[in-house]
Amino acid sequence: MNCKACAAFLVLFLSAPSLAAEDAARPNVVVVFVDDMGWTDLSCFGGSGPTTENIDRLAAEGIRFTQFYVNAPICSPSRVALNTGQYPHRWRITSYLNNRRDNARRGLAQWLDPSAPVLARELQRSGYATGHFGKWHMGGQRDVDDAPPITAYGFDESLTNFEGMGAKLLPLTMEPGWDKPRRIWADAVRLGEPVTWMQRSKITGGYVAAAIDFIDRAQQDDKPFYVNVCPDDVHSPFFPPLDKWGDDRKALYRGVVDAMDEQLAPLLDRIRDDPALRENTLVLLCSDNGPEAGAGESTPLRGSKTWLYEGGVRSPLIAWGPGLLAAGAGGTTNDDSVFCALDINRSLYSLCGVAPPADATLDGEDLADTLLGEAAESRAAPIFWRRPPDRPGFGDGADEDNPDLAVRDGRWKYYENYDGSDRQLYDLQTDASETHNLVDKRPKIARRLHDAVFEWNAAMPPDAGDPAFAGRVSDASLRLSRP
Repeated sequence: MNCKACAAFLVLFLSAPSLAAEDAARPNVVVVFVDDMGWTDLSCFGGSGPTTENIDRLAAEGIRFTQFYVNAPICSPSRVALNTGQYPHRWRITSYLNNRRDNARRGLAQWLDPSAPVLARELQRSGYATGHFGKWHMGGQRDVDDAPPITAYGFDESLTNFEGMGAKLLPLTMEPGWDKPRRIWADAVRLGEPVTWMQRSKITGGYVAAAIDFIDRAQQDDKPFYVNVCPDDVHSPFFPPLDKWGDDRKALYRGVVDAMDEQLAPLLDRIRDDPALRENTLVLLCSDNGPEAGAGESTPLRGSKTWLYEGGVRSPLIAWGPGLLAAGAGGTTNDDSVFCALDINRSLYSLCGVAPPADATLDGEDLADTLLGEAAESRAAPIFWRRPPDRPGFGDGADEDNPDLAVRDGRWKYYENYDGSDRQLYDLQTDASETHNLVDKRPKIARRLHDAVFEWNAAMPPDAGDPAFAGRVSDASLRLSRP
């Protein structure tokens, strides 16, 4: 690896300096994982909504990646992939985690097994300060009140929302004409305290403030840090500040996007304005899946949240780190490298000088050089997707079938249902909107990708969307305390 960060690691391992000096040489990492944001909702990605000036500045100083993917078109499995570096299907989390009975009905685990190879745990073991601030949604929601705390996954501290165990911020909502705020998700208090009630329109700022405090303390202790900042924004219901209120769903959504950008500014400024952090911190910003239909935008991509088409799984990605990126990489756009959240996970092990757990096989590939602008390599293996079992299509903004399986390999994206119907093949280099089905014109490519995606799916535990699923709701499954 030919990068500035690696030069620091060479010194680290050859000269064996003091512990404090070792930690100072290791890069800090901040991952901002936005909720339900479309591929073109940010103005730096061509959005037609509000100017996201703070995130735009991050992009202007960093690298924009336009062919980056998340590993599910819906929240919980997408978050599992980023945190574990493994397909979430391995852990039986293939849609959003709901109440205990509905999870069992759909063939889902009740929470992410703590034995999963979580990146934060390995960084924590190696001396990193680790914090999670924001949405979790990998266990501990609705009536699933016996899930492990977030700290069981390798985080020193956590502050979450109504979909996680432990200390949390819960929303107060306010609309024009109301005489006082109202509470939502009040029953989530039983999922962990202390609880702070905040205006829904300010909660991203609450997570940012907690993350900054954590970073301050890690810096005082001379420890490198790994921090997840996961806003509730821009997920519905939409409650922007009253001065950004709108008259329809799209206008309300855009008000939330605008407010989120403003509330992220103190975190971005804290890192940028501190010379030590500026030179040794990598900030990654992306979305967990596509936008809700009728709210956000992924123009010109087809589909939205819950759909396997490009608009559901392609995400904007920004990598910022003036002291870590390759010379001249700041302000550039990478339109060529095809990779996914699994690869971010694996790459962060290398960037932080930490070996992946020996007892786990990660599905991600080490593309650290690509993230830092030293190279433009793509993922070698295909990227596979399975439709969430509760999202069969004909709804969620589109009156058509949502294919059961999908695979991206190089320039090609292929779809097929379990029963062999609705076969689709698109050349994304020339048809990003997926309008020209080439399955009959390219039969050899279609057959190869058919074989690959069905082989992959057969290696994963089935869920209730798969005809191979034989699960039944039972008292035993409802009481599951481990996946």
